[in-house]
Amino acid sequence: MDVPAKVQEIYAEVLRRNPGEAEFHQAVHEVLESLAVVLGRHSEYAEMKTIERICEPERQIIFRVPWQDDAGEVQINRGFRVEFNSALGPYKGGLRFHPSVNLGIVKFLGFEQVFKNALTGMPIGGGKGGSDFDPKGRSDAEVMRFCQSFMTELYRHLGEYTDVPAGDIGVGAREIGYLFGQYKRITNRYESGVITGKGLGWGGALVRTEATGYGAAFFADAMMRARGESFDGRRVVISGSGNVAVYGIEKVHQLGGTVVACSDSSGYVVDESGIDLEVLKQVKEVERARIAEYADRVDGAHFVSRGSIWDVPCEVAMPSATQNELDGGAARTLAQNGCQYVVEGANMPATPDAVALFRAAGIGFAPGKAANAGGVATSALEMQQNASRDRWTFEHSEARLEEIMRGIHARCHETAEEYGAPGDLVLGANVAGFLEVAEAVHAHGLI
Repeated sequence: MDVPAKVQEIYAEVLRRNPGEAEFHQAVHEVLESLAVVLGRHSEYAEMKTIERICEPERQIIFRVPWQDDAGEVQINRGFRVEFNSALGPYKGGLRFHPSVNLGIVKFLGFEQVFKNALTGMPIGGGKGGSDFDPKGRSDAEVMRFCQSFMTELYRHLGEYTDVPAGDIGVGAREIGYLFGQYKRITNRYESGVITGKGLGWGGALVRTEATGYGAAFFADAMMRARGESFDGRRVVISGSGNVAVYGIEKVHQLGGTVVACSDSSGYVVDESGIDLEVLKQVKEVERARIAEYADRVDGAHFVSRGSIWDVPCEVAMPSATQNELDGGAARTLAQNGCQYVVEGANMPATPDAVALFRAAGIGFAPGKAANAGGVATSALEMQQNASRDRWTFEHSEARLEEIMRGIHARCHETAEEYGAPGDLVLGANVAGFLEVAEAVHAHGLI
């Protein structure tokens, strides 16, 4: 079998069947590049069209979400849920509320989720969903009415043994509360395990809020330790200022690094003495204000509205905002400024040309499907606690998260070596995740 030709054939078919979905194409291409080595050793995956089956979602749901704003005007949004693969367990993945949401983005996120979830070693499949609704600037009452309308359609597709959503961009504790409340109202069941990211007083898990940021920092630490290094004294830049960035900053500081910059959609702040977490949390989590407010309150910090946060020199870069935020130009700047590690805290935040540049320059690169798996891993731990009507301590939950993240790194590292690409965590993550899913797909037969 001509393996490269087979891979090209599979990718061409994905393009044909999914026109205009650039982010999905990008995610599939990145995985397929790594799977040539697998097809070379496992011809049965070509014969059974395993890759093609995994590239095709099991179910794609699109629905209308009508709701009324505070002025009494009727608004119409579009809702999505892509249930991508359930070979390892119920579909698991977040809901994103943002104007940019479309089917291609939801499919890219769901596809990535399949492999990310497999890498955790937890019994969860992959899915993703959301809406083009923008919660920014909306009142609590408007967000509640939207969430209730959204769940009135989505609820019929969910269940703790079927599909378990969580939060993502634009979906935090407030939105999860409204969504769960409507699910409970419609079904007449207090099915705690049907949604994760819940409030601590009603089935939520400690460390869930911190999990993705903490997990990315633990993964970065494991990467450095594999090279005999650590965070001690290192200068770090983390983009974003949501949960991933805030708690990534917190854990990096605990591990000995200094985060000197973070951002939001309006620009970025630089604080050479290290980001003051107390001020950042007040600005972003309590007041929901713009990042410029941080610079107004902290002596020595300054706000930059133009340019890129990646212009700030650092040894460790952790893009933690959104997809394709770090392009080839930014990658060159990071390399020229002496960056040694890039760890994806968001989903696919580095473009393909940026990733190629990092790998060519010998910069340690951790793909999001491995490095940001802490959120979904802790969601699975929340499901465990719900199922057993139990609640773990913060310390126990964090210890489990750290164990999972270091385990993911070890698995990616070992798989890369086994398949002839030592240190290539992109290949390691893709191959390890794929093999886990493929074995289950084969065991279940042609379904």
